Amino acid sequence: MGRAYQNRKESMAKTSDAKARVYSKYAREIYVSAKSGGLDPAGNLSLRSIIDRAKKDQVPAHVIEKAIAKAKGGGDEDFSTARYEGFGPGGCMVIVDCLTDNPNRTFGDVRQCFTKSKCKIGAQGSVSHMFDHSAIFVFAGDNEDAVLEALMEADVDVSDIESEDGSITVFAPHTEYFKAKQAIEDTFGDTDFEVNEIQFIPQAPAPLGDEDQAALDKFIDMLEYLEDVQNVYHNVG
Repeated sequence: MGRAYQNRKESMAKTSDAKARVYSKYAREIYVSAKSGGLDPAGNLSLRSIIDRAKKDQVPAHVIEKAIAKAKGGGDEDFSTARYEGFGPGGCMVIVDCLTDNPNRTFGDVRQCFTKSKCKIGAQGSVSHMFDHSAIFVFAGDNEDAVLEALMEADVDVSDIESEDGSITVFAPHTEYFKAKQAIEDTFGDTDFEVNEIQFIPQAPAPLGDEDQAALDKFIDMLEYLEDVQNVYHNVG
């Protein structure tokens, strides 16, 4: 499968305004997870994972604590997930994941980004079948066999594993995320994950010309500026 995954947060954190948007997206995700699954990260694996990623992306502690406190106070915001698919510049495939309290507004905003960029929003499933919905873990190590053995003993369905430049990368189906993460931590102790999340990985990454690449970058910036957009995936590689 190779290193086709993206670390989107790095590119988003270039300016203070972009950092504020990253913080806001994490705060919303933490609030939703804490409200639905419990406030204690020890008992809410989803919340613990989000907090770990937030800390890795340098989200301040007060942002995390405020989002949990908001959930504890019984905030009345009701968010739901929404996913939009379509075709970007040069015919590339794009998936947009959102958390929204107003699906009609979110769909209108996302559709406007597609329209303004002369791109085409598609029906559900129009491009997602060309991606693998994968859990991805990257952490320091060089014993690929030991990691694979630990995952297999935990009955994790590993899609791919590779060792390169002192790092281990594990791919597994998204449904195996918590089981895989637990198996790694149980075997190797407290693990400092460089990447620890669920992403859509293109099955066949495709190149773009310079002009289309520039248009794609602008299109993604427009999408990620939207408050409701959590993640944007594409098949350009």
